[in-house]
This record gives sequence, C-alpha cells and structure tokens, in this order.
Amino acid sequence: MKFGPVPLSQAEDAMLVHGQTFGERRFRKGHVLNASDVAYLSAAGIKEVTVAIFEADDIDENAAALRLATAASGAGIRVGVQGTGRVNLFAKHAGLAMLAAETVDRINCIDEGITISTLHPLDRVEEDQLLATIKIIPFAVSEASLTDAEVAAAVEPISVRPYRARQIGLIQTNLPGLPEKILVKTEGVIRARVEALGCTLAAPFTVDHDEIAIEAALHRLTGGGAELVLVVGASATTDRRDVIPAAIVRAGGRVEHFGMPVDPGNLTVLARVGDVPVLALPGSARSSRPGGNDLILERIVADIPIDGTQIMGLGVGGLMKEIPSRPLPRTQAAPRNRRPAAAPARFAAIVLAAGQSRRMGQINKLLIEVDGKPMVRHAVDAAREAGAAPIIIVTGHQSDALRSAVGGDVQYVHNPNFADGLSTSLRAGVAAVPEECDGALIALGDMPKVASEHLQSLVAAHDPEEGHLICVPTRGGKRGNPVFWDRRFFDDMAALGGDVGAKHLIGDYDDVVLEVPMPDDAVLTDVDSPAALERLVTDGVKINS
Repeated sequence: MKFGPVPLSQAEDAMLVHGQTFGERRFRKGHVLNASDVAYLSAAGIKEVTVAIFEADDIDENAAALRLATAASGAGIRVGVQGTGRVNLFAKHAGLAMLAAETVDRINCIDEGITISTLHPLDRVEEDQLLATIKIIPFAVSEASLTDAEVAAAVEPISVRPYRARQIGLIQTNLPGLPEKILVKTEGVIRARVEALGCTLAAPFTVDHDEIAIEAALHRLTGGGAELVLVVGASATTDRRDVIPAAIVRAGGRVEHFGMPVDPGNLTVLARVGDVPVLALPGSARSSRPGGNDLILERIVADIPIDGTQIMGLGVGGLMKEIPSRPLPRTQAAPRNRRPAAAPARFAAIVLAAGQSRRMGQINKLLIEVDGKPMVRHAVDAAREAGAAPIIIVTGHQSDALRSAVGGDVQYVHNPNFADGLSTSLRAGVAAVPEECDGALIALGDMPKVASEHLQSLVAAHDPEEGHLICVPTRGGKRGNPVFWDRRFFDDMAALGGDVGAKHLIGDYDDVVLEVPMPDDAVLTDVDSPAALERLVTDGVKINS
C-alpha cells in the first residue's frame, strides 16, 4: 500500500486517510474519492490530498478483518458486522470463553497491522457478550500476512463452551446459635447462583454439622439424581480431616483438593462421590459476590475438567476481593444483550438546564417565552414527540422556576454542583438513565428550533452492529447538537471534570462516530446571548421575555 500526499489529479479511486471538511462538505476518513469528489475538490481550490493507494496484493481493512474473524470463530460464536477495519466476535449463548493465549499472541506477531484482542481464557460470558475484536490498523494488509493469520487462527479458534443444564443438590449444616435467617438467605443466594448457570436446585437439605448427618444427605442426593452437590457448612472447613471432608470420605467419596490460592475462596473443597462432583463451599459463598468457588463451579457446569494442579494455577488474578468490578453481578458487568430487530429502541433524553445563563445578563434564557412557551419546554416537547422515555431535566440555577415552567411530566435531577461546570450536570444526567435504555440523547435547553424530526434522525442512525455508537447532527459540514450516545460511554461521561461537556469524547472515539446531515440550521442554533435572541426574532420567532 502506498501512503502519502498526491496531486489531486492522481487522487481518483484513492482513499482519504484523514477526515476533513472541504468547503461545505465533510469527507470521512477512509472515503474513496470518485470523479465527482475530485471535481468538487478542484472547484474548492484543493491541489493535493493525503491518500492510501492499494497495490495488487493488498486486502482492504474491512475484508481482511472479516476473513480473520471468520477463521477465528469456533462453536458458539457470532461474527459481527465489519466496519472501520473492525469485526467483533460475540457469544451466541452463555458459557465460558475458550481462548488459546498462545494462538492470540502468534496472530499478533505476524504483522503489526493485524491485531486481535480478547477476554481472558475461561472468562464467564453471557449471550451476545463481546469476546474478541479483530482490528486491522492500516487501510490494507498484504495477502501473505492475512493468510498466515488465518492459518494460525484456525488451529484453536475462539469458542464458547456452554453450560450443561443439570440438577444440583445443596446441603447446609447447622449448629446451635446459627440464625434461621442465615440459612434462608444462603439458600436464596445459592439458588440464584445455580440458576444463573442454567441449572436447577433440588430440594435442599439442612442437617446437623456432623459426619453421619452429612454422609446420609450425600447418599440421598447422589442416589436421587443430583449431578453435583454443594455443601455450605455452619463452620468453615480448616483441614482435610475436618467434618465435611471426613463425611465425604465416609460416603465412599474422595477429596481431590482442599484450598485454593484465591481470596475469597481459600477454604473450598473439591471432592467426588462416585461420579458426582462435590464442592464444599467457604463461608464467603453465602454472599452473591463472586469468589474462587465460582471459578470451579462454572468449569464443572461447562464440563471442563479441573483438578488440583489447575486450581493452584489460579493465584495470579486470584485476589478477587480487591477488583473494582467484584461488587457488580456478572450480568450487570457484562455488555447488554442485543435488542431484537422487531423491538422498538428504548432511549432517554437528558436536557441540560442547570446553567446560570450569564451571557444573557439578568434573564434566565431557559425561561424566555419562545413562540408561546418557555424555551426549555421546546427541548422537552421535541424529545417526547421523538419517543424518548424518560425525559430527564438536570436543574441547578433557579431550579424551582424551571420546574414551574416545564411542569410535572418529566423526571427532574437536581445538580447542587452546577456552578462547578457542565461535567457535573452530565454526570447527574447519565446516572439517572435506566438500565434498559440503549442510550440517550443529550440536549441543550437553549436550542428551541430543534424538533422531533431532528431527534428521530439521530436515534434511527444509532446502530451498534454497524459501529454507529455516537450520532452527531451536521449542517454544511459543521457539527451541532443534540448528540445521541450509546450507553457504553456513560462511564466516560461520569469521569469528566470541570466545565467541559462530552465533545472531546467524540474526538477520542472518532471511529464510532456517525455524522447525520440535517435539513436546516436548527442543530447549530443555540440561544445563549441577546444577539442570538435577536436573530430568532429576525427569523420570525415570537419572543416574550
């Protein structure tokens, strides 16, 4: 591939390597120039452009990414849509990610332009969760390098090992003084843990904390069809010869491993009675938070063999109590499932209305009547007509007056720190968006010409499968507001500080930005000064301040 500046006369069929605005048109990075484009650029006075020109053995970024993704995909994998040199691999069903680190490393060392990034081997995944992404960094790679990568990927392709539904037994032991509510709570936590893996919990047993009682319960469960037995003791297991391991041996079983280099989870026991695995769980398993026992349980349910050597290999990364994500349920930490094609989009609208309106003087611009209603009410009505739910108004300065002007048919979030800058209002707004929303329109309260049609165009353009995650309105090559944001950027917004909005994030994530052309200047018209207000009057808008 040739890369660099060329005279405009040689640029037809070449690919632009930088997004640029020429005259009234915005040309995206990766756009292939045709004869019409060249004529337009020539008329605009452009003499030279920086382009990429493919050679005979070059494979363009999208085709290359799709080929490698197809080669790397094994059982349980869905291949996403190619775009900007990227193809994502998703799980078709819940299970454990089967990845060979050596294979990934081998692919990444073939050519610096060919990359594959993945989760960790045996990470737990939900249906439709992202497992891996293939990214071709330049605009094209050679056929030879791509073929080498395909061969490497096909040796041990990425796959998802599904959980196998089975009946799981539970034994809890009791000692004098152990509250009944602890036993009830533990049963609920274990049931949720089991059902999250697609399994069912058999009728649980609560027995005295002694060898004979535990032995009898083991016989009843293993003889009654349980394919896995979990034991939660009233007292922690502290030795191979302790009560629970001893009861397993009395039942004709064997203790395969005691303890593990994972915290929480140190006191886990892996055993077997006949062909039935038995897991004696530590006291930490009474909590829904993940621990070392979950790592073993998940592998057993997915029919992945695990023994003492593998358990002792879990020490690196085994300090689970300190990881930031530990308090989150796994389904909450995982990416959201795809919305069925027939289901309507669910999105929120966040109207930023907390500012002090300093440039307008003594008047709060959002309360000025524009065509018979307060300026901020135009943003609310447009969002409602576009289908947003909920509509979240972030208030700050003169919050009571704003509430009176807007009414009670929206959700209010007050930002007590509004004087510290726009970022504080953004944080307050995104924190209020319900989990079931795919994303949010972030709108300004001082843009009364924006109508529902503008918002509907932005919402319709949002398409995660195509990589359209941030949808920005444009007019004449200029970017405006509101902007539609996929919810995956909410964490980035929550980390903003100072008097800055989310505009710089658009630059950080340019490869997932889609510009949506608009039919008029409404998306560029914010009324933040007396001069801007006068221009509205000139345009025929009725004002009553």
